[in-house]
Amino acid sequence: MATLPPDWTPAPAALKGRTVLITGATGGLGRASALACAEAGATVILLGRKVSALEKLYDEIEALGGPAPAIYPLNLEGATPADYEELAATVEREFGGLDGLVHAAAHFAGLQPLREFKPEEWMRVLQVNLNGPFLLTQALLPLLQQSADASVVFVQDDPARGSKSFWGAYGVAKAALGALAGILHDETDSSSVRITTLLPPPMRTALRRMAYFGENTLERPEPAEFAAAMVYLLGAEGAAARGQVLDLRTTH
Repeated sequence: MATLPPDWTPAPAALKGRTVLITGATGGLGRASALACAEAGATVILLGRKVSALEKLYDEIEALGGPAPAIYPLNLEGATPADYEELAATVEREFGGLDGLVHAAAHFAGLQPLREFKPEEWMRVLQVNLNGPFLLTQALLPLLQQSADASVVFVQDDPARGSKSFWGAYGVAKAALGALAGILHDETDSSSVRITTLLPPPMRTALRRMAYFGENTLERPEPAEFAAAMVYLLGAEGAAARGQVLDLRTTH
């Protein structure tokens, strides 16, 4: 486990000159990370399902006055390997390279026993939370390897909680995602691509409300409080956390 250096804050141009693609860009942590990366000088590619939400975020980032962002609408539930290859070709054509990839997209079907899990929903959860990150990383890896310093960040959930009753396909996918990150790290450890995982504490998100509907989610911190950690992992200083899980739970 790695920890964020005490009182660390991003420098104004910490990600200047870097191009970063963020999945789930209009979700809680994805949106906060996109804004933080843009403020740190990155060119941000916003990937998500809903064009209207992507356009709204695009306008917010453009108003910051930094590099113009880009939007790439894609529904991970139905995306095929060909779709990811087309995405990679578009990124190469439009941006000439890629320096960062953030897997912030998530799909949660709610708490339910395995015996009641519908097969279609099981496949949908695994597609978004596990197959999508693998296929997207595989498609973009050649571009990332061309960067002098590239970073792939997986967003994890509490592994102790995810293996408990009723977490179903989401818990399985997150456990497998940890294994995926470990294998990728082993295979890229001598390259310019570093693999890290971000483990935030419980946040004020829609997923949290679905899982803990009796909880006052307003008591949880906003995802924006943890966006600086994403900038850290994507920037040069994040090399210190290479191959590790950056655990933010100790600060909350």
